[in-house]
Amino acid sequence: MLLYLARRLLWTILVVLVVMFVTFLVFFKLPNGDPALRFAGKSPTTASLAEIHKRLHLDKPFYVEYGYFVKNFAVGDDQGWPGLGYSYGNYVSVRSEILERAPRTLFLVAGAATLWLIFGVAIGVLSAVKRRTWIDRVAMGFALFGISAPVFWLGLMSLFVVWKKLGLTGGSGYVPLSDGIGAWFSHMILPWTVLALLYIAIYARLTRNNLLETLGEDYIRTARAKGLSERTVIFKHGLRASLSPIATIFGLDIALLVGGAIITESVFNIQGLGWLAFNGAITQDLPSVLGVVICTATAVAVMNLVVDVVYAFLDPRVRYA
Repeated sequence: MLLYLARRLLWTILVVLVVMFVTFLVFFKLPNGDPALRFAGKSPTTASLAEIHKRLHLDKPFYVEYGYFVKNFAVGDDQGWPGLGYSYGNYVSVRSEILERAPRTLFLVAGAATLWLIFGVAIGVLSAVKRRTWIDRVAMGFALFGISAPVFWLGLMSLFVVWKKLGLTGGSGYVPLSDGIGAWFSHMILPWTVLALLYIAIYARLTRNNLLETLGEDYIRTARAKGLSERTVIFKHGLRASLSPIATIFGLDIALLVGGAIITESVFNIQGLGWLAFNGAITQDLPSVLGVVICTATAVAVMNLVVDVVYAFLDPRVRYA
C-alpha cells in the first residue's frame, strides 16, 4: 500500500510538471504578444521594456524561462513557497491572489458537493427502490430538469426570487467566515444550491441505474433467500457495491470545479479561482493562469489518488500490490 501511494505521488508530481510545461509552451509559442508590454503599462520606454525583459527572463529562450519558473515554484521566491511569480497586470504576487481566492472556491465546491452527494444518492436510491411508481417518475423528472436548466439562468432566477423578492438570503458577493457564520452561510446557500442542482440530477440517475443493476445480481438474490431484511440487502450489499462509479466521478467533479466553477462564481460575484483564471486568460496574464492551472492539476491528481484508495473500502475485490 505504501509503495502504491509513493508511486502515485511521483506520478502526481510528473502530471503537474507536464501541465505546467504545456501551458507555459502555449503562452510563449503562440503569437500572444509581448508580455512585457502588458507589464509595463501605458507608453513604456525602450529602457523600461529591456529591464522588464531581463527581470522576467523574457530575453532568454522559453525553456530557460520555464526552468526559472519551475525553480521558483520548487524552492519559493521572496513571497514564500510556492513561487508562482507576479501578475503582469498589477505586479501582485500570484501566490497571494490564489491564497485570497482559493477559500472562496473551496467553500463553494465543498458545500455544493455535500448537497449533491447526499441528495443525489438519496434520490437515486429512492427512485430505484420505488421503480416504476409515481415517486420514480417525479424523481427522474426532477433529474431531467436539473440537467436541462442552465446554471446561469438558475442563478439569476434564484437571486431574483429568493433574495430580491423574498429577502431570505444575503444575495450576491462573498462574505468571509470571519465576519460571522450567519452572514457567510446566507451568502453561500444560493450558490451551493444552484451549483449542486445539476450534479444532484446526474448522481440521482447514475445511482438509480447502478443500484438497479446491482440488485439483479445473484448474490443479492442469495442475501434475500437467507432472510435478510430489504433494508440490509439494499444498503449493506446493493448500495455499497454500486458506489464505486459514484466515487470516481465525485472525485473528478470536485477537482475539476476548483478552476471550473466560473459561471457560478460570476453570477454570484464570488470571484474565486475560476474568475481569476478567466480574467487571466482574457488579459493574457501568464502567471495568474499558470497558478490556477497548477492548483487544478494538483487537485485532479490528488483526488484521483483519494478515489483509488477509497476503492479498497468500497469493493473488497480491489487490492493494491
